[in-house]
Amino acid sequence: MNTKLHAICDSQGRPLDLFVTAGQVSDYIGARALLSGLPNVKWLLGDRGYDADWFREALQDKGIRACIPGRKQRKTPVKYDRRRYKRRNRIEIMFGRLKDWRRVATRYDRCPKVFLSAIALAATVIYWL
Repeated sequence: MNTKLHAICDSQGRPLDLFVTAGQVSDYIGARALLSGLPNVKWLLGDRGYDADWFREALQDKGIRACIPGRKQRKTPVKYDRRRYKRRNRIEIMFGRLKDWRRVATRYDRCPKVFLSAIALAATVIYWL
């Protein structure tokens, strides 16, 4: 019954792409699934869960600069733009707006497909408001 929502949003906090995985699945699975749907942008802001060398290289191949802090277990620290990273709160605001929908916040649906459908409906309304 535990799920994890991976999302891509634009600079205005509007959802662009969504992917649901089981709660115990690593963030790398969500990153790999959403990689093909990335829009043509200059920067990608992400949290520590998305810190992987293969992900950084894939972003670099697409011409996207990664602003992702390194994991604490990393032997060589990764440099990132701290000032730009502060703008990552926009995706947190998007998740908060999704959770304004009671059905999404309390997860009434047992089936992940139906749950993702409810999230997609909420995301569509959020995108246009």
